[in-house]
Amino acid sequence: MSETTEISAIERTRVGKGSARASRRAGMIPAVIYGDKKSPISIELEERVIRKIIHEPGIFGRLLNIKVDGTVTTVLTRDIQMHPVTDEPLHMDMLRVGKKSSVAVAVPVEFINEDLAPGLKVGGVLNIVRHEVELNCPAGNIPEKIVIDLSGVNVGDSIHISAVTLPDDATPTITDRDFTIATLQSPGGGVKNLDDEDGEAGEDASAGEGESTE
Repeated sequence: MSETTEISAIERTRVGKGSARASRRAGMIPAVIYGDKKSPISIELEERVIRKIIHEPGIFGRLLNIKVDGTVTTVLTRDIQMHPVTDEPLHMDMLRVGKKSSVAVAVPVEFINEDLAPGLKVGGVLNIVRHEVELNCPAGNIPEKIVIDLSGVNVGDSIHISAVTLPDDATPTITDRDFTIATLQSPGGGVKNLDDEDGEAGEDASAGEGESTE
């Protein structure tokens, strides 16, 4: 299960572009918490804390406990709006979740036992089609990663989602095909690092209902 990080926040009594700019000048990042059939809450978080967290792996699959005035709300980060020039965080959208809620999250893929893959031993190249797989799973049991064992994989083999053992209660959000996660291509075929396969352009991302850029 992915780790949960607790962050202190301050509720914003004013919203809008002027208020957001004032927050950033004070070293804070404006954000909104929405969802779970409750009213949205506008907050601000310390920039130095957020900058560290958002650059760690798996930010969109990590539960955050946001503490505001003694009340803790569990959320998932749904969107981070970045400055187009400085690449600094400008605003965050956070989805409020309950422990029994089901959420769609992108879970990173990890490959193990490369030394036991015959295809790699003869110089084959692992072609990673998907670095992450989007899963539907309970908010309280989000897997930290999906582990794929390369033992026995030969040149020309493909690893499909049907061959992967997923955590309990987790299912792929893509259900209409047995999609490919990786292939082992022949030596000299070049290293590829694709975002998709066979023209599958842009998997649907979970759309947030959050606050627009301020």
